[in-house]
Amino acid sequence: MRHALLLGFGLTFFLGAAHAQVFSNREVGEKNERIIDSVKMAEYPYALPILGDKAVGLGFELPYSAGLSVQYFWQESDLIIENMSIGFNGSQMVNVDEIVRFDVARAKASSLTVRPDVWLFPFLNVYGILGKSQASTEVGFGVYLPDGENDFSEVLSASTLVEFNATSFGLGMTPTVGVAGGFIALDMNVAWTDVPQLNKPAKTFVFGPRFGKRFDLKKPEQNIAVWVGGFRVKLNSETVGSIALDEVFDTSAWGSRVDEGIEKVENAQTSVDDWWNGLSQAQQNNPINKAKYNKANQILGTASEFLVAADGALSNVANSTVQYSMDKRPADMWNFIVGSQFQINKHLMLRAEYGFLSSRVQFIGGLQYRFGL
Repeated sequence: MRHALLLGFGLTFFLGAAHAQVFSNREVGEKNERIIDSVKMAEYPYALPILGDKAVGLGFELPYSAGLSVQYFWQESDLIIENMSIGFNGSQMVNVDEIVRFDVARAKASSLTVRPDVWLFPFLNVYGILGKSQASTEVGFGVYLPDGENDFSEVLSASTLVEFNATSFGLGMTPTVGVAGGFIALDMNVAWTDVPQLNKPAKTFVFGPRFGKRFDLKKPEQNIAVWVGGFRVKLNSETVGSIALDEVFDTSAWGSRVDEGIEKVENAQTSVDDWWNGLSQAQQNNPINKAKYNKANQILGTASEFLVAADGALSNVANSTVQYSMDKRPADMWNFIVGSQFQINKHLMLRAEYGFLSSRVQFIGGLQYRFGL
């Protein structure tokens, strides 16, 4: 099955990485007393952040209060698919969890986002997310049928790759503070990704704690920051939608495969019935054997219903649609991140970040320009 069913999942939770790493910083120590005093004595000329003059009076050096960044993002992640139901041409959907097993479910995505941001308070940055994405979902799966002993064997297998485009938008905030160049930033945001094949935009929540250190260079206003942290993804698990049949099945090959599947279901049903009829009356009255027989019949009935409906839809491909619903989640909610930023001056900075150590890998590169409001 070509999983346009997973559209949106392959990219939605990766559009929320933090913007360039700037923060309100207070120097400490006797050797920095002159810097601290000069910051305290300076008049703060901007309206934002709120209480900016108070923070400056306490010795905090503030970044420019507004910014605009452009970021490129790439990621690859394994997926978990559960509670999947499929129907054809508006018919009642069939839950196929017991007959369909996935050996590969992997999403790749790349996106370009624009992020305006402002410092609302000296230690709280808020921002928006606008992005365009290209993504793909690779899926490998098999259809499995039971015998009388409920031992499953694969009767049909396939793999596919679906590519698609999407638009994303979101809102985020980053509480952050620095002391002596060391900083902590707790980035969090919610994003919606609009994919035409889904009934509603996919919603994602991202949390990314970062801990780092800024190192000043000889040239005024230039510095390098490095950090480590984590990246956690939570998303609305349910996906519901409808798509044209020829976007789901490779109809040139699937007609014969579905026919073969129907034949194998019939053979499996014959095998189960032969096993049951070969039992004595006492064996048939055994609750364990009854449960095995009923379970095998239930699963084979589901497989038959699914394949017969697919066969009927394939007879009129041009006018047929597939309806679907499923729960999905990342194989790992957390991954580890390392990053660095080069600040050319207080207006301009370059940033790169890499995430790994789980079933998800990602890369972010960005450019940010800051100014006062």
